[in-house]
Amino acid sequence: MSDNNRNTILAVILSGLVLIAWQVFINGPQMEKQRAAQQAQSEMAKQAAAQAAGTTTPSTPPSAGTSPAPAANAPAINQPASTAPVIDREAAIATLPRVKIDTPRLSGSISLKGARIDDLSLVQFRETVDPDSPAIVLFSPSGTASPYYAEFGWVPASGSTVRMPDYNTMWQQEGSNSLTPSSPVTLKYDNGDGLTFRRTISIDDHYLFTIKDDVTNVGNAPVTLYPFALISRHGTPKVAGYYILHEGLIGYLGDQGLQQYSYKKIDDDKTVSFKVTDGWLGITDKYWASALLPDTNAQLQARFSSNLVGAVRTYQTDYLEDPQTIAIGGTGSANARLFAGAKEASVVGINFAIGGFGGYTKQLGLNHFDLMIDWGWFYFITKPMFLALDFFYHLVGNFGIAILLVTVIVKLLFFPLANKSYASMAKMKSVQPQLAALKERYPDDKVKQQQEMMEIYKKEKINPVAGCLPVALQIPVFFSLYKVLFVTIEMRHAPFFGWIKDLSAPDPTNLFTLFGLLHFDPTQLPLLGHYLALGVWPIIMGITMWFQMKLNPTPPDPTQKMIFDWMPLIFTFMLAGFPAGLVIYWAWNNTLSVLQQSFIMRRNGVKVELFDNLRATFASKKVESKT
Repeated sequence: MSDNNRNTILAVILSGLVLIAWQVFINGPQMEKQRAAQQAQSEMAKQAAAQAAGTTTPSTPPSAGTSPAPAANAPAINQPASTAPVIDREAAIATLPRVKIDTPRLSGSISLKGARIDDLSLVQFRETVDPDSPAIVLFSPSGTASPYYAEFGWVPASGSTVRMPDYNTMWQQEGSNSLTPSSPVTLKYDNGDGLTFRRTISIDDHYLFTIKDDVTNVGNAPVTLYPFALISRHGTPKVAGYYILHEGLIGYLGDQGLQQYSYKKIDDDKTVSFKVTDGWLGITDKYWASALLPDTNAQLQARFSSNLVGAVRTYQTDYLEDPQTIAIGGTGSANARLFAGAKEASVVGINFAIGGFGGYTKQLGLNHFDLMIDWGWFYFITKPMFLALDFFYHLVGNFGIAILLVTVIVKLLFFPLANKSYASMAKMKSVQPQLAALKERYPDDKVKQQQEMMEIYKKEKINPVAGCLPVALQIPVFFSLYKVLFVTIEMRHAPFFGWIKDLSAPDPTNLFTLFGLLHFDPTQLPLLGHYLALGVWPIIMGITMWFQMKLNPTPPDPTQKMIFDWMPLIFTFMLAGFPAGLVIYWAWNNTLSVLQQSFIMRRNGVKVELFDNLRATFASKKVESKT
């Protein structure tokens, strides 16, 4: 086997390892989730039925004790029984008086019963690529199939008999305006025993709620209260189930760092408590999230919890701050913030040594809030990849073109290494006659062959492993681009040209339906279904890979030749289910590699055998057909 072909095989193996890793860690869980989809839907239906027989009020803060333990003081899930059936979301919203939320990015309402933020839709994001499809729903009120909301307030000290507002309390709005970026709203509740609670809620033009709670004490005794905040979610949501993506409970909790609990993990642990300063916590989906953002200097008794009430799982993130004693005639105040929306990098923030966006991370001085976006272990690659794509997107207005431009930039950055690699490969081709002569001269002495071969390499300044460099350099770019396409909302529903309406989704065309002429879905077939989504761009990618293989001389060994002949076809099917943006990148990168290698070969006086090999391939096919 020639060293050139050995290097090619090694490069193919490296590429294969990339795809195998993807199959094991990414596509495998995806296929498992697809097989479990009907079961998950059935489970959600059971949860909804259980909720109908169980509760419509997911959480209630209890009386807080004086113990410093977070679990003792933290707001807890308390679900009184209810026989009310699960009702439609719109009907649930219409049954209670509400304050409308109206911003450029959010629409919804605040329930005056309980003063909960429990109705939010993201008006700039749709469920599908169809602009007329429904807006993404983030929060929903209790009583619906999937309650999800945020709640703020105070809890009294343990043993106190002070009457506090709870989930049944009807607050009064001061004024009648909607909540907009320019007009905050104020809610008021008088407990009739000398305590007046006033809550002022404001919102910016993105996804940040700011809550200011004031308590005025005109009673006959001081009162001690604990400020609290919580986010509660009923039912286990359907998650993507990917190894490279976290969905579930999340927080960056002071010196304890990033804390991530999947729904299954918190189900097993039940409750996890933290006592920290400078933290935030919430619940994240793939593209959307909600998070409590207390003051960075606040002492927090924070908690993640999962409780089973009947057959329904309820997940909660919450915190208590230090108690405040409000004297007679005095006023206590507490500030809280809520992020509820899309995980846009420019809004959340992205920190990197060479640039980034400030977002809320910088604006509010939050502790690593940029980690709300799951950049992964290789953030030092994925972050600059995203920043580069975003930069070119704002220049050209299309993420697909941005991918092509970034590929060119990466090629230019690694050009010196790739140039040496391809030059070494070209020299290796030029010494093939000498290597063949060695095999004839020392047919039974492999050691002597290797010694003489290394002398030739040394004399001609050839690096035998140089051929692996281009593929080895491509692997981190491949993974970082896949991660960016998969986790960033900026890539969601980002179009290219023609039929590609979403670069983060596979090519929607399919050879096996004759590109839409046959009306069936072969991807639903068991076992092989994933590999039967062969769109136009995967086919283009396979052709460019075939050209790249044919750039090298035909291997003399029949086994090597078979591997090289079949490899482009195998990769075509394996990459068919990848995001279209990644397949476009691979096809474009292959094309640039063919051009680059051809140029370097000509410059080194080595014949480019691409077209000769192509003609030989078709000529051999004709001979085989005649025989």
